[in-house]
Amino acid sequence: MVSERGLQVLRAIVQDYVDTREPVGSKAIVERHAFGVSAATIRNDMALLEDEDLIAAPHTSSGRVPTDKGYRVFVDHLAELRPLTPAQRSAIASFLDDSGDLDDVLARTVRALTQLTGQVAIVQYPSFARANVTHVELVQLGGGRMLVIVVTDTGRVSQRLTLVGDEFDEPDLARIRAELGTLLVGRPVRDGLQRIEDRLAASAAHAAAHVRATDEIVRTVAEELEEFRQDRLVMAGSATLARREADFRGSIYPLLEAIEEQVTILRLMGEMVADEHGLAASIGRENEPFGLAEASVVASDYDATGSRARVGVMGPTRMDYPTNLAAVRAVARYLTRMLEQDESTR
Repeated sequence: MVSERGLQVLRAIVQDYVDTREPVGSKAIVERHAFGVSAATIRNDMALLEDEDLIAAPHTSSGRVPTDKGYRVFVDHLAELRPLTPAQRSAIASFLDDSGDLDDVLARTVRALTQLTGQVAIVQYPSFARANVTHVELVQLGGGRMLVIVVTDTGRVSQRLTLVGDEFDEPDLARIRAELGTLLVGRPVRDGLQRIEDRLAASAAHAAAHVRATDEIVRTVAEELEEFRQDRLVMAGSATLARREADFRGSIYPLLEAIEEQVTILRLMGEMVADEHGLAASIGRENEPFGLAEASVVASDYDATGSRARVGVMGPTRMDYPTNLAAVRAVARYLTRMLEQDESTR
């Protein structure tokens, strides 16, 4: 059982180690922090922390550094998060104000977060399986090219170019628009996808070129709806891993591989348990089942018109947890407000 002063000593070690990158000794704690006790007393407290596996000596006769367990206790006992400065809040607003569609908003979100924290920033797309399709548009571009646009009531706008071969006259194009509208508009993505699959199966026996061209358009819409159902991530700041490589105990390759694959990070983000404020942290060896024992992830929930997702940062265990948690919370709240305002204007 760690005493209250022991927790304060742990807090001092974490803060000093994050700030200096150097192991922390009892003399430095006495000089930098107003404990009102001797260095010998602090050494006793540090010995107890070491017995609890909360700190460790990286070298013989050196100071101490936090262990993964120590970081966990530190995060769990944070009395408050370090508030963002007015300049940091202004930076969030300047990045996110005047954003376009949801893709643009989320891309700006991760750029803002990596600039604030210096870590890899991650944002989940909300699940669109329950979103309703509000509009389908077809724009003929010539040369057998068709731009297919699908819009949902959660603000997702998808645009995809497809080659259909044929040129459609306006009556035929209007007919296809009307057919897609009947199949999809006002229906959930999941239901719409099933109706399109049924439509394609029914027309499979027809060999006419015009029918094949129409089916290509319908198939493109189906592919877009399938993407709506899938979990996706947007990330920024991967280059920061190289700059912070010295902060990792081992290779950063598993992190780079996870960023490339996304599936691992999606699973990790999905399994993190949030507190009553929607904040979550997964630290060091807690991420071993995901092959990311060298990294920590902190995240905050945000709300996208009823569908919850997460925004967070990933970096070394030696990170500034109070500031990073405050940053992801602030960005999540701003993102939620933006999406709510966007919904109210529809």
